[in-house]
Amino acid sequence: MGYVRLLRRRRVLALWGAQALSVFGDRLYAMAIMWIAWEQSGAAAMGLVAVAESVPYIVMGTVGRRVMDRFASLRALAGVDAARVVLVAALPFAWEAFGTPGMLALAAALGLAGAVFDPNLGALVPDLVRPGEVQAVNGLMDLTGRIARVAGPGAAGALLVVIPQAALFLLDAATFAVSAVVLAALGRRTARASTADAQPVQDAVRLRARSLLRTHPATAAAIAVHGAGIFAQAVALAMPALLAHRLGAGAGAYGLVLATTGAGALAGNLVAGNVRLPNRLPVAYCALWAVSGLFLAVTGSAGNLLVLLAISGASGAVAPFLGVTLQTHLAAFPPAARRRLMSVDVTVIRAAGTASMLVVPAVAAASPAVGFWAGGLATIAVSVVGAVTAWWWTRDRASVVPVTEMAPQLSRE
Repeated sequence: MGYVRLLRRRRVLALWGAQALSVFGDRLYAMAIMWIAWEQSGAAAMGLVAVAESVPYIVMGTVGRRVMDRFASLRALAGVDAARVVLVAALPFAWEAFGTPGMLALAAALGLAGAVFDPNLGALVPDLVRPGEVQAVNGLMDLTGRIARVAGPGAAGALLVVIPQAALFLLDAATFAVSAVVLAALGRRTARASTADAQPVQDAVRLRARSLLRTHPATAAAIAVHGAGIFAQAVALAMPALLAHRLGAGAGAYGLVLATTGAGALAGNLVAGNVRLPNRLPVAYCALWAVSGLFLAVTGSAGNLLVLLAISGASGAVAPFLGVTLQTHLAAFPPAARRRLMSVDVTVIRAAGTASMLVVPAVAAASPAVGFWAGGLATIAVSVVGAVTAWWWTRDRASVVPVTEMAPQLSRE
């Protein structure tokens, strides 16, 4: 019901609808570019595309604070989406004219745009609703990705039957165009009511990530656990090998596992966005990662397909709780600090994900069951340490200390 109440408001409905369409378009783009890379240059090109998209996230999160601050408004993000319209539409032509280098250059440019867009939008969304509705709006935005993960690949496969590959890029460009128009309209309305949106750079407290994380060690622990969890979760890419070696199953079973995981995530999201969360969110977040690690570990010992599907559904249901819990915790910070922390979090998980893709799936494929157990137990160990650390640092307080009250103690750049 929290989602329904939010969607009755025009601003939330417009933003959610535009972002749902944009994320859906991204799934079409991801499938199209990976297919082209595979078709033309093989698996190595697919890996290069993934790295080209991820490196800008790492660079921006590390040294791009001033650039990030310049896009801390809805109107500025509308400009980013307008640029993405051109970049995505140009991809098939860049491939024809320049081959792999041209495709990688545009993939990197799109990664840079995403690195600017994603943390800033995440930091702005909580300001569109009342404080008591932040969890619900985070759940609602999380729902866009859950739906896209389920519907995107199937839609892309169906569309490729009737339209050429290049048309998928044009469809994605159209979704960015819709998002740009909506963000521009919302930005004009918000600017009249908020000077912070009109002058984000002048009003923001420029905080160093190191100082911010040192001041809030429980948050630092949660972000570190997030990165470790993402690294270990890459073992899930060895699922086809596990199905083949342990259960003698094929592509159909793999499709069922993916569908069950997606269905579990959708069901979990409906609860995660509306159930009452505990006060110590960093502790709860780390504990949830321990649960996720447990499901990952026992996946390696699933004796039949039904058991594996049950584990996959339960694991999928935990995922939205992770996303909503961390986003709700970070939303408690003032806008400047919130934006910086979200950027750090994106940087950490992109770096962890890129590094894990290079080693974890290949190692796990040699012995899938052992790989799942190792990844799961490693996640549990790191999560328990993170939970204990977060509990220790929050044992005398139930909520986040506002950063604005502590600004004099923090270093400035």
